[in-house]
Amino acid sequence: MKIGAPKEIAPGEARVALTPDSALQLQKLGHDCFIEAGAGKAAGFDDAAYRDAGVNVIDGAKALWDAVDTVIKVREPSEEEAHYLREGQTLISFFWPAQNEAMLETCKGQGASVIAMDMVPRISRAQKMDALSSMANIAGYRAVIEAGNNFGRFFTGQVTAAGKVPPAKVLVIGAGVAGLAAIGTATSLGAVVRAFDVRPEVSEQIESMGAEFLFLDFDESQDGSETGGYAAPSSPEFREKQLECFRAQAPDVDIVITTALIPGRPAPKLWLEDMVQAMKPGSVIIDLAAEKGGNCDLTKPDERVVSDNGVIVVGYTDFPSRMATQSSLLYATNIRHMIADLTPEKDGVVVHNMEDDVIRGATVTHQGKSPSPAAAQG
Repeated sequence: MKIGAPKEIAPGEARVALTPDSALQLQKLGHDCFIEAGAGKAAGFDDAAYRDAGVNVIDGAKALWDAVDTVIKVREPSEEEAHYLREGQTLISFFWPAQNEAMLETCKGQGASVIAMDMVPRISRAQKMDALSSMANIAGYRAVIEAGNNFGRFFTGQVTAAGKVPPAKVLVIGAGVAGLAAIGTATSLGAVVRAFDVRPEVSEQIESMGAEFLFLDFDESQDGSETGGYAAPSSPEFREKQLECFRAQAPDVDIVITTALIPGRPAPKLWLEDMVQAMKPGSVIIDLAAEKGGNCDLTKPDERVVSDNGVIVVGYTDFPSRMATQSSLLYATNIRHMIADLTPEKDGVVVHNMEDDVIRGATVTHQGKSPSPAAAQG
């Protein structure tokens, strides 16, 4: 099979779905690898590195799409790219089918198969393909780095000849992959870290990383095992308890990192304007839910804003792309594992096995047809 990665065309996107290392691994599976000229440059991989790894470098996006059997991408295709697809071809990328129904219909109409990396089931066997977790891990780490870039003080406390410097106080809301990465990074920098999550079972993870878990005096809680590890909407009563807790924290903390997302819904508003007003001037809010509307009232996607009382609110939506080399290495590995599952005999022959729960769960259209009801449940 011929596998190719075009250059990402979304504004500001610096990641690439094929690295020289992942290409070497794909070739061991019997595949030929192709890449559009310049596709890896923003991520730190030049065309010469690909050629040294045995990758065919092709000029032009259309020529690349025409040359390969399977296209691997980071972002969902544009309208033009979707029309490049042909019958029998396969696209593997982030796709977000629920938010891109028209795009899905276009790909289906082209007779192509689409595997959405955002639909990989969160089960143990699929962890090596879990691109959402790979990118969330990077976003959580980068959120702390971005907070430090905007915060005017040390993270760690210091005692110097010029006086004592207190450690920064960091609150992380949401202890999924991104939240845990943020907690680990902030504690390693010496901050005093507190964290909140609606799932009490994550308290042990949080405390094992040296952070304080904020418990609510409330009977309602969520079992992450029942929601695939994701948070679910809370009752109005529970939400009020949450907000009461956050209001108590607002005057004391220096940095807030919010990560709360609910699949298929806008991001819940958890850090309200009155909480921003209660924070000290120079405090920082990093909203990792900005792309879905943000957890903070003042968040503006892709912007850095300063409130009337001097609180900095960062709503960047491209944290993984801001670490494009690392992100590309991890994402390309996720893609490589997916293709390995599609190549069971390691002979370059792809078997799109819809009986396989991982492949079935990630497939949003196969050879121009909708998956069966069983596939939709995957």
